[in-house]
Amino acid sequence: MLEFVLVLAVLAVAVWLVTGPLREAGTPRLDERVRRAQEQVEDLEARREAKYREIRDAELDHRVGKLSEEEWRSQDRALRAEAVEILRRLDSARERTGPEPG
Repeated sequence: MLEFVLVLAVLAVAVWLVTGPLREAGTPRLDERVRRAQEQVEDLEARREAKYREIRDAELDHRVGKLSEEEWRSQDRALRAEAVEILRRLDSARERTGPEPG
């Protein structure tokens, strides 16, 4: 009887160890999801800064005469719409990272 219990215990431990990666593969760990969200935040922050530079460059081009009023207004409207979309996505990504420390 003792041998049976011992074999059963060893078998249970072996099954638990072998199926460990399968159990974890089904659902990503919270840390992994948070890490991916943080990477997305960093990417979106870089995109936001690049878009702000584009807006400033367009304003400068307008001031120095490279863009007409109509061209500048059209370009400015499009750039600002893109910036707003980036900001929305950034807010959403920040919500997935949880509260900021500090």
